[in-house]
Amino acid sequence: MNMIPGMTKLTHEDLLSLERYAGERSEFRQRVIAHKHIRNIRLGGHVSLLFEDRLTVQYQVQEMLRIERIFEAAGIQDELDAYNPLIPDGSNLKATMLFEFTDPEVRAQRLAQLGGIEHRVYAEVAGHARVLAFADEDLDRSDAGKTSAVHFLRLEFSMQAIAALRDGAALAIGIEDPRLPERIELNQDQRQALLADFG
Repeated sequence: MNMIPGMTKLTHEDLLSLERYAGERSEFRQRVIAHKHIRNIRLGGHVSLLFEDRLTVQYQVQEMLRIERIFEAAGIQDELDAYNPLIPDGSNLKATMLFEFTDPEVRAQRLAQLGGIEHRVYAEVAGHARVLAFADEDLDRSDAGKTSAVHFLRLEFSMQAIAALRDGAALAIGIEDPRLPERIELNQDQRQALLADFG
């Protein structure tokens, strides 16, 4: 059986101490911002998908440790356990989905109309069937027709689709729902960035 190598999960040894992180945070943050820029896919005017990887997750963990002043091994492990599932496993892409409405009243109104839409996000490799996202596997974030402003998605690909991507096939991301139909074909830089997630 062919196994696809995934990104290795983070361990204590991958993290900087609070003191060292304080000294290196500004430079590290600038690096992560640039890294995230190419991995942030906009779907229309109000939805973005930030495709997570080992670097984005390390930044999130380091920031949580800094904010909460966590330095004990058990607390560090709790953060690793919470965020490591966002690192791709080799056959998938993982993303944080954000609904962005600047007006709080508009945001509440729109989220109340979009329950379950997170399950209608898809990826499509040219020549292959669409794959729908697995959403919020840790906790359901839609309730009684209303959705949350943040979701965590996993898009699972066949080995054939991954091979096609490596051979140059186009990759599109979209929402298959009449309430918010969106679709974007990734440009070459975006496609290459996400291709790295398959190991």
